[in-house]
Amino acid sequence: MGFPKIVASLLTILTLSTFLLAQTATTSLRGTVTDPKGAVVSGASVTLSDPATGFSRTTKTDSQGAYQFLELPPATYQMTVTASGFATLKQTDIKLMVNTPATLNPTLQVTGGTVTIEVTGAAPLVNTTDATLGHAFGTEQIANLPFEGRDPVGILSLQPGVVFIAPKDVVNEASDSRGGAVNGARSDQTNVTLDGVDNNDQLKGLAFTGALRSTLDSLQEFRVTTANSNADAGRSSGAQVSLVTKSGTNSFHGSGYEYNRSSIGEANDWFNKRAQIQSGLPNQPPHLVRNTFGATFGGPVVKDRVFFFLAYEGQRTHENQQITRIVPSADLRNGIVSYLCAASDPHCPASGVGRFCPPSIAR
Repeated sequence: MGFPKIVASLLTILTLSTFLLAQTATTSLRGTVTDPKGAVVSGASVTLSDPATGFSRTTKTDSQGAYQFLELPPATYQMTVTASGFATLKQTDIKLMVNTPATLNPTLQVTGGTVTIEVTGAAPLVNTTDATLGHAFGTEQIANLPFEGRDPVGILSLQPGVVFIAPKDVVNEASDSRGGAVNGARSDQTNVTLDGVDNNDQLKGLAFTGALRSTLDSLQEFRVTTANSNADAGRSSGAQVSLVTKSGTNSFHGSGYEYNRSSIGEANDWFNKRAQIQSGLPNQPPHLVRNTFGATFGGPVVKDRVFFFLAYEGQRTHENQQITRIVPSADLRNGIVSYLCAASDPHCPASGVGRFCPPSIAR
C-alpha cells in the first residue's frame, strides 16, 4: 500500500471516529449563581471537572447570574465557583445522568479573605428544564437490581406505563409487535441507542431489545424516557432508551464475575407434572442451567487524554423446552375414526359419538 493510500485510510478512520464521538449520548447542567440575599452574581467563574478522566470545562455567569454546560459526558463531577469578594465554593459528587438535564443553583458567601467552602452533600438533581418523563439508572442500580438474563434493557418493564401485553410463549415477537408497549406504543416503536448510536433491530420488533446486546457490567448508566421525549431523542413514538458504556479512567480498574442458575429447588410446571404422573414417570422439573461469566478491565493510555476499556461476557445454557403435540389415539392407530354427531341424526348412537369404519378394515 502506497503512502497516499495510507494517509487516505487514516483520514477515513479519523473522520469516522469524529462522527461517532459526535453522537455520544450526553447530558447538561445549568443554574444561577446568587449571594446570601438572593441577588444574582454576574461574571462569576464556574468550573466543572471530572477528576477520574481529567475532563474540565469553565464558563462565566451572564448578567442574570446564569451559567450552563451543554453536551457533557455523563459522569460524577465537582464544581468550583469563584467571584471577586466571595468565598470560593467547591461542591463535589455532582452526578449527571445521561439525557437528564440538571439544575444546580450555588450560593456564594461574602468574605474578606481567601476562604474555600466545600459542599459534599446535596439533594438529587431534578430535571426542571424540559417535560420528559423517565428514569435514569446508574451503576448502583444496575449492580443491585435483578435483570433476567442480565439484559439491562429488561428493567424497562418495571416502570409506570410499560406493560407486556402477551407472554413470549403466546406472541411471536419476531413477527408480532404486541410483545411490549410503552404508553400504548408497540414494542417496535421503542428506540434504543448505545452511546448515541442507533442500536435498533430493523428486522425484528423485539420488545425493549437492541440489535447489539450490551453486557450489564460494560454499562455505566442508561435512561429510559417513557413520554414527552425531545426532538433530538430519536425516530420512534415509543420509549427512548439511551445506553452509555463505561470508559477507562486515570486509574486501572476491573472486575470479574460468574453467575450460575441451577435446577436446585425449582418447581415443576403443573401440566408437565400431571403428564408425568399419568405416564408413571417421576416428578421431575424441566432442566434449566444457565452459567454467565465475564470480566472487565480499563485504564489510562495517556493520562487525562486517552483511555481504554475492555469487557467480555460468555453464557452457557442447558435448557429443556416443553412442547405439546397431538398424537393419534389407539382407535385411530387401528384405522377406526370416531366423530361427534347430532342427537337428531337417526344413525347417531345414544352416546352422541358415531363410528366410521373404512371398507378395508370393516368387520
